[in-house]
Amino acid sequence: MSHTSEQNPMTATRRMRERRTRAARAARIRRRAVFAAAAAAAAAAALAGGAVIALGGTGAGHAAAGAPGPLLVPAHASGPDGTVVTYGKADAPHTLEVYEDLRCPFCAQLETRTGKAMQEPADNGTYKIEYHLATFLDDRLGGSGSRTALAAAAAALNEGVDKFKQFHDVLYANQPDEHKDTFADVNYLLELAARVPGLTTDSFIKAVREGTYAPWAAKVATAFHRSGVTGTPTVKLDGRSLEAFGSSGAVTPERFAELVKQAVA
Repeated sequence: MSHTSEQNPMTATRRMRERRTRAARAARIRRRAVFAAAAAAAAAAALAGGAVIALGGTGAGHAAAGAPGPLLVPAHASGPDGTVVTYGKADAPHTLEVYEDLRCPFCAQLETRTGKAMQEPADNGTYKIEYHLATFLDDRLGGSGSRTALAAAAAALNEGVDKFKQFHDVLYANQPDEHKDTFADVNYLLELAARVPGLTTDSFIKAVREGTYAPWAAKVATAFHRSGVTGTPTVKLDGRSLEAFGSSGAVTPERFAELVKQAVA
């Protein structure tokens, strides 16, 4: 009898510990399930809406952290604090605002499918294009591809707006999978830049290799965050959203032309 009475307290303690362990394990499983469900819902919403949503950050913080040195604004930058790239005639009667992340696959789809149709009205003076660029995919996926590519694009802008536009188009035409941080490799960016006639000057190469415009890229990312735009690509004509990208992907060039015609009528 005395032997049984000595074991009971130990058995009760062991059972209590086991119950606590099971309860803690169940709580961890519930937390993981909630997180997984939220992540899945966010991904589904992004795919259905045709945009990458900046969940939990915009990239501005990482960009600032990785951007030592003085702030140098590239020549030909425009807008508030020189954080906008304007393509087209400055006195055009309308403005097309394009919000993009150079690492964003949805932006690449829009640019490769509809980009020429977007550029044509800027070339003929119907509107000017204002590019607002983000780096939030570096936050979401890790790496520095968005920031590094944006700093290289700034070096192209310093050479000329046309050089920026051509380099911008080459980047999207050769964009790696967003989960691969290939744009963080300056050698790859310089290889792509060589496809733009006259771009790879000594000053351009030096700026790309040294990250001269990394602080500017951080400032541009901060401006994107303050714009209130939460996903890319976002396209606005005279401040009103243009449905250039929907649940089935980027609109056709013909459909984009119709949207512009309706909006400026």
